[in-house]
Amino acid sequence: MKNKIRVFRAEREITQEELANSVGLSRQTINSIEKGKFIPSVITAWKIAKYFEAPIEEVFKFEDEEIIKKELS
Repeated sequence: MKNKIRVFRAEREITQEELANSVGLSRQTINSIEKGKFIPSVITAWKIAKYFEAPIEEVFKFEDEEIIKKELS
C-alpha cells in the first residue's frame, strides 16, 4: 500500500512527531507507515486521513488490485 503522508505533512509543514502526537501513535510508527514498512489498521488509516481532513483513498492507495483480489479469495 502506498501513501501520501509525507506529501500531506510537507504541505502543512508538520513533523512526523506532530502527526504522531495528534493521532496517538509513535513517531517511529508514522515513519514506518510513510516508508511502506508497516500497513496501518483501518482505524489508524482513518485517524490519519481525518487529521488531514482528506478521504482515506486520497491518503492511502493499494499498489496492485490483483494482490487484493488474490488475498480475498
